[in-house]
Amino acid sequence: MSRQELTEYMKELGWPAFRASQLYGWMHRNRVQDVDQMKNLPAKLRDQLRDEMVTVREWKRLTSKEDGTMKFLFRLQDGQIIETVFMPYHHGNSLCISSQAGCRMGCRFCASTIGGLVRNLSASEMLGQIYQAVNLTGKRVDNVVVMGTGEPLDNYDNLIRFLELISDPEGYQLSLRSITVSSCGLVPKIRALAEEGMPITFALSLHATTDEERRNLMPVANRYSLEETLDAVRYYFQQTHRRVTFEYSLVKGVNDSEAHAMRLAELLEPLHGHVNLIPVNPIDERDFRRSDADSVLKFKIILERNRINVTIRRSMGRDIDAACGQLRLHAMQGKQ
Repeated sequence: MSRQELTEYMKELGWPAFRASQLYGWMHRNRVQDVDQMKNLPAKLRDQLRDEMVTVREWKRLTSKEDGTMKFLFRLQDGQIIETVFMPYHHGNSLCISSQAGCRMGCRFCASTIGGLVRNLSASEMLGQIYQAVNLTGKRVDNVVVMGTGEPLDNYDNLIRFLELISDPEGYQLSLRSITVSSCGLVPKIRALAEEGMPITFALSLHATTDEERRNLMPVANRYSLEETLDAVRYYFQQTHRRVTFEYSLVKGVNDSEAHAMRLAELLEPLHGHVNLIPVNPIDERDFRRSDADSVLKFKIILERNRINVTIRRSMGRDIDAACGQLRLHAMQGKQ
């Protein structure tokens, strides 16, 4: 609930408005999920709230021996399992959160889509991943990427509510500029997001340089062409003046040739965006393989020579199934 909604709810229960501020502080500043810890609330109010709290509980945690990345499996109240990845960087701690239990987008290189979509996550369940990660690690989360399991723009209303809550100055106070929202390319929702006026970073999962190649990798391309998708990205930039990131997963022998790099440079040069090259994390259920280091470097050099801003994403947590949806999938299959 927003602060306003929480105030109205307290009034409905017969309590003064200041109780809403107390409760809001417990939930969002102190990240408390157990009402019995909210000692300045009357026992009667705590009893009324006990069954109303949405909780996210740790079910399993893996820690990478390579780089300290932590991957959490959280259990929701209905038994659904979601995954969240905590990544320590020298510039601060980043958290990759899920927006759905499962995903219906069907991208062929992604473990999240295997098994399809179960349901959307509420704003509370997205917030809960952050608050629990902070509580469990003892470290503040400085940056959030909504890039875990699920398509965030397929859960649009809950996403917007989450963004409003996490950035509330009376709550966790995370700057919207420290949040990245990724999408495989739901064109109408990209345009709607542009009109929200939120200074977040938008990241488009591109992964191909032609409509045919993109259709082979991403079913969403059967609905929206590259031209339509990039027009929506251009509109996003015009409305927000925020540089767009283009995620490009490099798959060996599929989209990592020098010709692909040249086409990508030509495609993106007018958009003044940033390309994030991602050597794909292999998953057992697909036959895609990671591009070798030389191919990745050549790809990057070609983009740079054509005046495209580009970085290679540092691979983190490979020893703990850190590819999107991989650990959750294995848990569902009984492998973990």
